[in-house]
Parts: sequence; structure tokens; C-alpha cells
Amino acid sequence: MAADPDRDRYFMRLAIREARKGLGRTSPNPCVGAVVVKNGKVVAKGYHHRAGTPHAEVHALEAAGTEARGATLYVTLEPCNHQGRTPPCTEKVLASGILRVVVGMNDPNPIVKGGGNAYLQSRGLAVVSGVLSEECRALNRPFVKHITTGRPWVIMKSGQSLDGRIATRTGHSQWITQAPARGQSHLWRDRVDAILVGIDTVLADNPSLTARPGGGKGHDPLRVVLDSTLRLPRTARILNQDSKARTLVFCGNKAAPDHRRVLVEAGAEVVEVKDHPHGGLDLAEILDDLGRREINSLLVEGGGRIHAAFLKSGLYDQACIFVAPLFLGAEGLPVVGELGLDRIEQGKRFTVERVRRLGPDVMIEGIFGE
Repeated sequence: MAADPDRDRYFMRLAIREARKGLGRTSPNPCVGAVVVKNGKVVAKGYHHRAGTPHAEVHALEAAGTEARGATLYVTLEPCNHQGRTPPCTEKVLASGILRVVVGMNDPNPIVKGGGNAYLQSRGLAVVSGVLSEECRALNRPFVKHITTGRPWVIMKSGQSLDGRIATRTGHSQWITQAPARGQSHLWRDRVDAILVGIDTVLADNPSLTARPGGGKGHDPLRVVLDSTLRLPRTARILNQDSKARTLVFCGNKAAPDHRRVLVEAGAEVVEVKDHPHGGLDLAEILDDLGRREINSLLVEGGGRIHAAFLKSGLYDQACIFVAPLFLGAEGLPVVGELGLDRIEQGKRFTVERVRRLGPDVMIEGIFGE
């Protein structure tokens, strides 16, 4: 069958749609979708559900059965050619009778990198790579960063007034944004591996940091609290609720050993890290620790000091800002604390990728460093 770029893009979009079904469930693996097409018709679809289970190609090929013989396989990520938690997908592709494979993006994993495509080509299959590669890569930015740097993809998230305030001067903050924006915020929680807040946010709001997309039960990510001197109370909701999510507390060397034992007995894990020379905890060490725990994505819902610390250190990869048509005044609490900037060009700018209306509020998404 002659190559048709428009047709390949069409079916790759279907594979991307499949891959999205695994968002928030596959770490430390990527989200991958696959579609089997024969005579211009989709005969099977599949996606990767979670680490340790069959990959997208396996689900699609098993669903296709004998219809896979002579067909084309569309897959968002290069098929693996190494033994990991599951067998190599390339062998499954060869055994199925697939004649052509269309790949969205090459696997950035140093173990794989190009090996799957090359292996299939060496066995006589036609392989086309790079179809909708940017869309496929955007879907797996957290995986790409983690597999290449060892650190999670870090997302700055805030709900704020139009004048950049997250609370009034008294600390009252519920609710700045309305229900549609808050629902979208829970979708973000549902799709990440961990949520991070500072101890001031816990003391002020006593959040549960669980995911309730659509008002229902979602995937509760790891809860991470930065608490230099261990002020987290034993009664905090993140330690006392019906959730399978774990709570990880990072502290400094001045934390009280007695209170550490109290928190551990309450079910939290407490990890001591270095203090940053300019105050607070060493965020780089914290990200390294989370990376070793196979955390691909981290949503930071901190207050002004936490956001300022991440921005000053250049550790944010993405922004998700919910803005309400509301003014709270200069005495309100700012979304970002002091950055010590003298000139506009020193500002922490990001590239806007999407602006979306959510009821009366607006969600702005963007990428830092692009």
C-alpha cells in the first residue's frame, strides 16, 4: 500500500487518543496508544494501562487477532526491543504478521533509542517514523524528562485573582475560582504522580490533596510536603483520611526528632534534605529524590514562597494558571513571593500553549524554557 501522509496522520491521531486513556496511570512508563488498520479500516485499538502490564501494541494486536496479518500498526512511541517488566513488543509485532509500522516518536530511553525501529526494518517490515511527533512528544513530556534527566516534570499550578492574589490579607482563599475551574484542577491532580505543597499551605488550608475529577474518586497521587522544621500537625487531613495515597515530608536538619517519630507513626515518610544556602530546603535534592522514586510528574500547588523558590531555581517546566475575574488588592497574598528582580527581562516568562474558558474563569497553560 502506497504511503499516504494524510491517512497516516489521521490514524496516528486515533492512536494518540488511545494513549490519553493512560494519563496518570502508567508511570514510570510512558502513555502509549496503538491502532491496527487494514484496508483503510480500524480493526483494533489498544493503550498501555499501567507499568508491568502489556504495552499498547500487545493489546491492539491481541484484539486484532488474525486480522493483523498484512495490516499496518500505528503506535505513538517506538516499539520496545528489550526485555523489561514485559517482553519486547517488536517480537509480538513480527509474530502478528504486520507488514508496516507507523511510529509517532522515537523512544528517548537510552536503552531503546532507535533500536525498535531498526530491528523491525531489519526483519523486512516497512517503518515510518516521526508522524505527528510533536503531539506524541507533548503527551509524554514527563516521561521524556524523567528518562533523560532522572527528575520529574514540574508543573506550577495556581488559582488566583486577576491581580495575582491567592488569598485575602487574612488568608481567606475559598473560593477564588468557581466549580468548573476547580473540577479541571482535580483532573490535573488525577493525571500526575505527585502533588507538592509547603507547610504554610497545609497550616492555612488543611487540604486533603486528593483527586476528585467530576466529583468522583480519582487517582490520588503521592502527597509531598516541604516542612523545614516539622510543623505538620498530627491531625492534618493528609495524615487522616481514607486514601491509599502516601504522604512524604521533606524536612531540614533542625527538625525535632520527637515530632518526626509522631509523623512516621501517623503513616508519613519523613526525609531529611539539605537546606538551601538562601533559605528553605534544597529543591534540586528533593527532585532527585522524587525521580529515584519513579515520579514522572509533579504538580506544585504551593503558596508564594514555594512558587518563588522554584522559579528562582529555574525548576519549573510547565505552568497551569487558573485566573478568576476578581480583584483582591495589594494587601492580598501574592501567587509568587519575592524574586529580587530589577529589570523586566529578568522576569520568569513562559510560552503560552493554550487558553481555555472555564465558566467565569480562564485557564492558561504554558511551557517554560521554550
